[in-house]
Amino acid sequence: MVLAVAFATTAQAGRHCEEQPPSAWETQQGMALAQTTAVRLEASGADVVLLARAGQDLSRYSLAWSHVGFAYRELAEDGTAQWRVAHKLNHCGTDSAQVYRQGLGEFYMDRPWRYQAPFVVLSPDAQAKLLPLLQDNQRLAQWHTARYSMLAYPWSTRYQQSNQWAIETLAGALDEAASNRPRAQAWLQLHGYEPTTLHLNAFTRLGGRMTQANIAFDDHPNAKRYGARIETVTVDSVFAWLQREALGGPVQVLP
Repeated sequence: MVLAVAFATTAQAGRHCEEQPPSAWETQQGMALAQTTAVRLEASGADVVLLARAGQDLSRYSLAWSHVGFAYRELAEDGTAQWRVAHKLNHCGTDSAQVYRQGLGEFYMDRPWRYQAPFVVLSPDAQAKLLPLLQDNQRLAQWHTARYSMLAYPWSTRYQQSNQWAIETLAGALDEAASNRPRAQAWLQLHGYEPTTLHLNAFTRLGGRMTQANIAFDDHPNAKRYGARIETVTVDSVFAWLQREALGGPVQVLP
C-alpha cells in the first residue's frame, strides 16, 4: 500500500493554489484560536478529540461546521505535551486529496469563515484505540482514498471527502473487523450513522460539476440524485451521531 500521509509544513495545504498567504490579522486570529484551543484541550484531560472548523459559510444548509479532523496529544522529546491534528485535505480544488498532520496553528490558519473551535471529547475506549493509530503512518492511511469529491456519497468508495475519511477511520479503530472502507461503512450503518441530506437542484449540481474538479455526483444513486437529494457526511451529522451512540461528549465551542 502506498503511504498516503503527508506532513504539511505550511498553512496552504488544501487551499486553492492561487490564493494569497494569510494576512497579518488572519495569522494573529488563527494563532490566538490555536493557543486557546491547546489550553482547553489540555485542561479536558483527553488524549484524542474530534476537532472541527467553519471553513466556509454553510448556513443556507443549516450547517455550522465544514471540516473535521482528529486532534491528539503527544509528548515532545523534552517531555512537554503538544497537540497535533490528523485530517484529510483537498489539493488546490483538484479531484485528489491526502491525509496530513498539522499543528493547531496550521489547522486554524486556513482562513476559516468563523474563528471558532468546536470539539467533542471522544469516549475513553475510542481514545485508547485511536491514539496509537493516529501516530502510525500506515494505519492512518488504511481507510484513505485519494479520489476526492466534496459531496461524496457516504455509502460508496468511488470518492472520499474529508469528513468521510475521519468517520470511516473512527469506525476502523473501534472495530478490527472494519478493516477497509466497505466494512467501515457497513459498521457505520449498523451503528446508526445518518448522513446529511442536501437538497440541490439540477442546475446547482450541473454548475458544480462543470466548474469544480472537486465536486462529483456519479457515486450517488440515480433515484436520489435526480430527486435533488444529495447525501454526504457533515461535521454536524457526525457530532450528533457521536452523542446518540455515546461515543463522545457534548460539543464544546471556543473562541
